[in-house]
Amino acid sequence: MAALMIPANTLAAKRRMRVRSSASRKDHAIVKEFREGCAAPLPVLRRVAEGIAADMRKGLNSDGGHSLPMIPTFVNTLPSGNEEGLFYALDLGGTNFRVLRVQLGGKDGRVIDTEFEQVAIPQDLMFGTSEELFDFIASRLGTFVQKESGKFHLPSGRLREIGFTFSFPVKQTSIDSGILIKWTKGFAVSGTVNDTVGTLAGARYWDDDAMVAVILGTGTNACYVERMDCIPKLQGHLPANGDMIINTEWGAFHDSLPLTEFDKALDAASINPGEQILEKTISGMYLGEVARRVFLKMAESGAMFGGSAPDKLSTPFVLRTPHLCAMQQDQSSDLKLVGKILSDTLGVDDSSLGIREMAIDICDAIVKRGGRLAGAGIVGILQKMDADSKGTIFRKRTVVAMDGGLYENYPHYRKYIKEAVIGLLGSEISKNVVIEHSKDGSGIGAALLAAANSKYAREF
Repeated sequence: MAALMIPANTLAAKRRMRVRSSASRKDHAIVKEFREGCAAPLPVLRRVAEGIAADMRKGLNSDGGHSLPMIPTFVNTLPSGNEEGLFYALDLGGTNFRVLRVQLGGKDGRVIDTEFEQVAIPQDLMFGTSEELFDFIASRLGTFVQKESGKFHLPSGRLREIGFTFSFPVKQTSIDSGILIKWTKGFAVSGTVNDTVGTLAGARYWDDDAMVAVILGTGTNACYVERMDCIPKLQGHLPANGDMIINTEWGAFHDSLPLTEFDKALDAASINPGEQILEKTISGMYLGEVARRVFLKMAESGAMFGGSAPDKLSTPFVLRTPHLCAMQQDQSSDLKLVGKILSDTLGVDDSSLGIREMAIDICDAIVKRGGRLAGAGIVGILQKMDADSKGTIFRKRTVVAMDGGLYENYPHYRKYIKEAVIGLLGSEISKNVVIEHSKDGSGIGAALLAAANSKYAREF
């Protein structure tokens, strides 16, 4: 029997016809308006990149009065590869923290061995006191150190040294001290080494061209290597020559961003309204929540889900970024996985193909905006660096180290970042910008920074 071959574009057309017939005009109007509000075309991205570069300069000049604090890290000694010995790291990120140990063997051995343990932070500690949170962390660290096996060796006469990766805004006063500015990513701890710095250190250990690091996970941030003479607010306090890593805290940027009514409602309901606006549009903590709010409006309008909103759909943050990723990767003809997620996670049973298709459209609009804005942020940092170095950044290979679960696990997000970078810089210049995944960079990087700044460094 001869098989009937139907062209892929014909199948797509038939699917679109079914979508139009199985979803109401009101549904389509809400999705259309949302997509238009989320749109991040090149002119918008250029304004964002220029705005970030301008705010970087303002933040380097003085504290306060602008969105980017541009926090000096006092990290001006990066790993060289010569480091030897046993070093620990404590990586406090979002809803989890990790403790690691790393055995370094110098130029020949490099990273000989690593071990780590990941610990979920109890919900009550995210809203308790700093003493309770750090007592819990110290206890788990102590337990981890006691389990040090024979394959890890501390050289005779040395004390154990640790690098601390702290994924929240801190005003550093030296390489080993600082003051918390504010909690982000859902923390509201009272009484109280940025993770991007660790990522950059980890990348630099293997690649001398690493100049920028970006975290895209539960939250987001970026840091980069800055010339000391380009930090006016530190002049007179530090040598005029050399480099220092600057923590941008770019999640606080807010100018020229394409925001919808759903973003504004999310921000208003957050623990920090009016703050961390870029973070709320590009980081993993918020993408699913924006989508849930769109679905909820469609349900409340009477157009979606049979004219009523299931209880699950009214639960904040019940829809998470991994759900969006899974829905976008559903290649089945009936979008079965999308239907399962809508049913299991949001309580929406018997969704039509049209509703499932619109769910993917909503996910794509959110993720496309997030990835493209992240790409614009990267370009803004590079353009600022290039201008100050008289064009040397874009004339040579420059590595941007990326870490975080959102970047690692969401292919569509990565695609949109790359698309934005190429669109803003052009195909030729963008060839010199190498975006590399630096898996576990922040944790191992903290240990490497402890090694690079060790009191025993002269022995390496």
